[in-house]
Order: sequence, then C-alpha cells, then structure tokens
Amino acid sequence: MIMGATGKIYGINGPVLTIAGNPGFKMSEMVYVGAKRLIGEVIGLTKEKTTIQVYEETSGLKPGETVEGAGHAICVTLAPGIIGNIFDGIERPLKEIAGKYGVFIPTGVNVRNLDFEKRWETHMTVKAGDYIGPGSIFAEVPETKSIVHKVMAPPGVEGEVIKAVQNGAYTIEQELAVVRNAKGEEISLKMAQKWPIRIPRPIEKRYPAARPLVTGQRILDTLFPIAKGGTAALPGGFGTGKTMTQHQLAKWCDADVIIYIGCGERGNEMTNVLEEFGELVDPKSGNLLMERTTLIANTSNMPVAAREASIYTGITLAEYYRDMGYHVAIMADSTSRWAEALRELSGRLEEMPAEEGFPAYLASRLSAFYERAGYVETLNHSEGSVTIIGAVSPQGGDFSEPVTQNTKRFVRCFLALDKALAYARHYPAINWLTSYSEYMEDLSAWYSQNVGANFVYCRNQLLNILTTENRLNEIVKLIGSDVLPDDQKLILEIARVIRLGFLQQNAFHSDDTYVPMSKQLYMMELILYLYEKCRALIDMSMPMALLRESSVFEKVIAVKYDVPNSEPEKFDEYHRIIDAFYEHLVKTNG
Repeated sequence: MIMGATGKIYGINGPVLTIAGNPGFKMSEMVYVGAKRLIGEVIGLTKEKTTIQVYEETSGLKPGETVEGAGHAICVTLAPGIIGNIFDGIERPLKEIAGKYGVFIPTGVNVRNLDFEKRWETHMTVKAGDYIGPGSIFAEVPETKSIVHKVMAPPGVEGEVIKAVQNGAYTIEQELAVVRNAKGEEISLKMAQKWPIRIPRPIEKRYPAARPLVTGQRILDTLFPIAKGGTAALPGGFGTGKTMTQHQLAKWCDADVIIYIGCGERGNEMTNVLEEFGELVDPKSGNLLMERTTLIANTSNMPVAAREASIYTGITLAEYYRDMGYHVAIMADSTSRWAEALRELSGRLEEMPAEEGFPAYLASRLSAFYERAGYVETLNHSEGSVTIIGAVSPQGGDFSEPVTQNTKRFVRCFLALDKALAYARHYPAINWLTSYSEYMEDLSAWYSQNVGANFVYCRNQLLNILTTENRLNEIVKLIGSDVLPDDQKLILEIARVIRLGFLQQNAFHSDDTYVPMSKQLYMMELILYLYEKCRALIDMSMPMALLRESSVFEKVIAVKYDVPNSEPEKFDEYHRIIDAFYEHLVKTNG
C-alpha cells in the first residue's frame, strides 16, 4: 500500500495532537501515530499546524514521534463476517482482541477488521460475458442462517465480466471476477471492499415514507408509528427504559438486519446487551437474534474520539446491507454520549462553545447522521431502507437541553419516556401527551389498505379521550372528581381502560410481548364500543357509580391477556358481553 506523508508530533492534548506546519496530509486522512501506530484522523489543516484526533489512548506519546499518513480516509471493511460480530467504534473485532490481549483493549492493537482466513461458500451469479454496473450483485454467500450476503460491485465499477470463478469456498480477499470497463482497464472484484465512514453510500433514488416499521408495540404502531426508513428519538432520564425499549424493538420490529450501537454507555449495561443478544431467539426464523445483528460496543471508558466515530461506523454498515436490498434498523444508544464526545473534543480544540458547552456545529452533525436514514432504490434497483432510532439521555430528564432540542429538529417521531410512568411500572413508559409522530398522515393509506379502513379513526378517538382526560385531571386536582358530571367521569374511566388495557404492555407475556396490527385494531374497536354503549347509558341519566359496579371495564382491560393473538374471533364474545351489560342496565333501571 502506498503510504501518505509523514510528520512529527509537536503537541499533545489528550486525544488531540498537533504537528507544526503541513507535511502534506489531507483533510480527513487516516494516520498512524507513534511507534505503536495508533489510529487517528486529520481534523484540521492550516499553514501553521495540522490537527489530528486519535481513536486510542494517547498515554506515553511524546513530542517528536512520527505520524504517518495512510493515504485514505477512515474506512470500514465491508464483507461477509460483519453479521453476528461485535466491534468497537472503529470496526475492530472485540472477540478477537479479547482472545489475544485480554478484557481491556491495549493501545496499538494490530487486529484485522474481519476474518481474512475463513473460506465462505460462494455462489456466483455472473459469468464471463455478462455486463455489470455499480452495485450489481455478482455473488451470494450464506453469511449466517438468517442472512444471505450479496456481494456487490463497488460504486463506480461497471463493464464486461471477462473472468469469473466457479462456485466454491473462497476467502474475502480472493479474486472472484474481473471486469473490463469502457476505458479497457481490468478491475479485480473480491468479496471485501472499503468505504469511508463519513461519506453516505450512493443510491438511485429516495422514496417517501409510506410503510410503517411494524414493532408489535401498541403505543408505537397505533399512536406514534415510525416509518420504515424513518427517524425516531427516544429521550428519557436515567431508569426510564430507553435501552429496554430498544431491545424490544430490535427483537420484534420487521427489519431484516439490526445494528445496535452502544455509544458511551456504561460497561455493565453493554455487558447485559451482549449477553442478552447472544441468547435471544429470533421470533421470525427461530435462529438466534445475533444471526441478523451486529453490535458496536463503545463504552464510556473507551477513548472519546472512537465514540464520536462509532455512529458513523454503524450507519455505514447499515447502508451496506441496505444496498443488498435489506431493511435495516439502527439502535443508537445514546446520541447524548456521542454529543458529549463532540463537546470534549471541541473543548480540547479550543473552539468557541455554544449552549451548555456543546460545539456550534452540534446541530449539523446530528442532521448529517439522521439524514442518512431513508427508504431507497439502490444502485442495483432493489429496495432497501435504514431506520434510525436514537436514544437521548438528557441530564436530569430535562428535554430543553441542546441535544434533545436539536434532535427534535431532525426526527419525525419523538417518543418521550416519562420517569413517573417508569416508576409506576407502566411499560413502555412513553408519555402519550408529550410524544408525537409526523408519519401518521403519510402512513394512513397503508393502514387503511392493510389493517382496516377505520384504523386511523379509532386511533384518533383514543388520543382525543386521553387528551380530554389530561384536561379533566387538572380540574380533579383542584376540586376533586365528585363534582364532575357523569359524562366526564365516564371519560376518566375509559381513559383508564385505554392506559391499562391498551398502552401498557407486558414484555414477559407470550401474547402481549408482540401484538399483530389486526389485534390492535380489534382492541381499539372494543374499547370504543364500550365507550359508545356507556355514553348511551349516561344519556339515559344512569349514574356512573352504577356502571362502575359492573366488571365489564376490568374484562376489557384483561383482553390483551385473555384473547390469544391467534384467536381474534373471541372479540365477538366480548362485544356480546358489553351488549348484555347494556341490556341488563336498561332493563333493570329503564
């Protein structure tokens, strides 16, 4: 490999190095620092000095040591072996590092990103004489039991295939095909290719949001849906369930591939993630969930520069699998820790701070990350998507702080976790009054065609009841509930049924952990049918106290447990129970 320029360290400030003058480095070029060849990146160039951020611990470095340019930007290696693996923020495999060096990563680790010795069973999809273009699939490799890795021509490569190997077992560095382009140049194609992490991979075109990411979680699918290829923020204070909500989404959402980025989280929390993901069974295929998952673990005690790079590494891996025609979901936990890394680096660079010490470019960096989501037509004319669900950890649960406020500008679904709900054991602890989804209008046609014509109407009715309950609770706090008229007492009772019977969900119950869209609609229709019948009784001047004497409200709440997902016909029985309740009261009190 042709190396770039070289220079000498002039100053060291934590992960930030300076070199006097400009030895010939390029902006964003990857560099090797010192005798241990620590990995770094050029982040500033002037005539007077060159500034470098180092992705490893810089203890022991001293002025005068050599910095050597790699001649290219920070890249990830894209090839079979990514799925099921666990990487750090710059795509170094943690299992291999642990096997060679122990549980802590030493500086200057020399480990290749992927296994270059393993032979993969390869099925070639092209032969000599075929024409391929950018992104064309020329081989398929069964990467795991759940994912077929589609080996693609890199962007910018097209021409006639003049040589192709036979089906067989090959390493990721072996030549599989040779292409002659329009200039007569011969280009060797292998499984492995590299891509800069800060540059989005090219696409043919972007589609509007038209399909939801179905999660099986009622409050998300019904009230605050996330579009496939969309963006969502999951803000919440300590202990509100951000990580557990993302685990539930990773297990049940209808994405093909999951990229989980643990960015600056506590080591014990990442340990739980690694252990749980290794044991979870994928409900779709029956294989382990890790058979379609990649984990990027960058804990809070790892160098901050690598934390800053971790979300770019994750989004680049996601775009690669999107280009194969897969639907990918990214769980970024948490973007607040990533922003803190930006703040620390900015401080060491002596940049002018903005609000709460964050750099002035925080908003543009957040937008650059979230804008890489989307439902697209790829270069090989297949459809794929990247959906980003980013957790935000505002200090003290204060949603007015800069990371949460700037994130709200660039996401269209805001799922605000509430400490009071979490402490009341209401799961998921998503506050239905402060959360919102701007995708509902875009997805309404899909809901009407695939779930039911009145789905959106029922959803809006439930939200209206919950909003009215909040307004009535303000009155109740002042003067008590006894002074409310019966029609308003009914709203409070139906809102309780919605909160306990619909919004609250039990992740440990076999039927309630994942609820199909059809059952969600049946549950809404049943609750609204109960409301309609009770309102008719109130209009007949029957007191609310009389209605509460019946067990019908508790029976409707228990529907989520008592009606199996596979037996929707049982909802007819509950409609009959409500009818019997109505007729009994009319007969005895009419």
